Amino acid sequence: MLTLAENDLLTRVGPGTPMGDLMRRYWVPALISWELPEPDCPPVRVKLLGERLVAFRDTNGRVGVLDEFCPHRGTSLWLGRNEECGLRCVFHGWKYDVDGNCVDQMNEPVQFKEKVHIRAYPALEEGGVVWAYMGPPDREPAPPRFEWTQVPDEQRTVTKVVEECNWLQGLEGGIDTSHAPILHRALKTGAAMPGIPVDDPFVQGSAPILQVDITDYGYRYFGVRELGQDRTYARGYHFVMPWTQLRPAGRAKPHQTNGHLWVPMDDESCMVWNFYYSYDGPLSDEDQNPESGGNSFTTDIDVSNGFRSVRNRGNSWLIDRRAQKTETFTGIVGINVQDRAVQETMGPIVDRSKEHLGPADAAIIAARKLLQQAVRSVGDGADPPGVAPTYYDLRAADAVLSRDVDWHEALCREMYPTGEPRAR
Repeated sequence: MLTLAENDLLTRVGPGTPMGDLMRRYWVPALISWELPEPDCPPVRVKLLGERLVAFRDTNGRVGVLDEFCPHRGTSLWLGRNEECGLRCVFHGWKYDVDGNCVDQMNEPVQFKEKVHIRAYPALEEGGVVWAYMGPPDREPAPPRFEWTQVPDEQRTVTKVVEECNWLQGLEGGIDTSHAPILHRALKTGAAMPGIPVDDPFVQGSAPILQVDITDYGYRYFGVRELGQDRTYARGYHFVMPWTQLRPAGRAKPHQTNGHLWVPMDDESCMVWNFYYSYDGPLSDEDQNPESGGNSFTTDIDVSNGFRSVRNRGNSWLIDRRAQKTETFTGIVGINVQDRAVQETMGPIVDRSKEHLGPADAAIIAARKLLQQAVRSVGDGADPPGVAPTYYDLRAADAVLSRDVDWHEALCREMYPTGEPRAR
């Protein structure tokens, strides 16, 4: 368990907080590139780490990420005119470029634009996502080039959805491998709702033994389950600081890795980014529209309502109690909707001083320690783990292996396609 002070340290992310300072040292996914479809299109509101921002694509195609509010009189620039390489406030016509420079003041007979600057964050596009860097300019890290950001478009799907609780609840739910074949299981063959099949080794295996190997980017971790008398089912994941998980796509998808990023909007909500990618050919139709996970823009996420989940706290995630008895363990449609439901029911920020953790929580305990250490490192002027480009080619993997095979060696060969870094 954590003390109340430790819990507060890890969950508060606004400007000037220790965790907020840490998170601002990384590239933050801000919006999907298609939200700014063309030069001079309408601006978009973005909320990151407790800050209200506005993003726009200028006449030359550059993306700007600015403070939402005009420094003249505080009007929202979301109302602004995106024109001629700048975003112009509709109140008095003050205009700002993507770097935050005031370039025109329509209402001033004697302009003093060179004295006015709005907060602006560097932005870049990787993998169809606009990323922002919100930290000290002299500590900007390497670009966020995960393998999923570098594959061709037809080999990648990215969605995002609001989760109505603190970011750490989402992250800890994601890196918790022991819950998955319980919370997400189907109750029978051919269940009408999506769930992990009853004959899948994830369900058939024993409770997992966990192993966590600390690395310079965070850690890799494994859940190892006995499967009968002579086989082992092993799953290998990565946690990349401060909020990214890479997970196996499943044994039926041997050349694919999926994952999530839990990015704080503020202390009591986060945006969950979901990525699915293949490193050997185009994605299947199912993975291009991930309905079984509850992450489809077509059926599961209300894009026009700020990417809110269709099944949410307000409608009790549309839980079906009859289906809970006969179809799936929860009666909630969508594997990741099930995740959001159990995490959101904990409340906006769970009180971790009341927990009772066990060996199956090893990955959660390790993540908390890494985050606390990283906060101290940044406070001392050092760089945190996960800012160097050592995470670029990571993959996740799982396998059913004979009991006499070294599962660790077998999985690491797949998880590090260009060579395994030394664990520390």
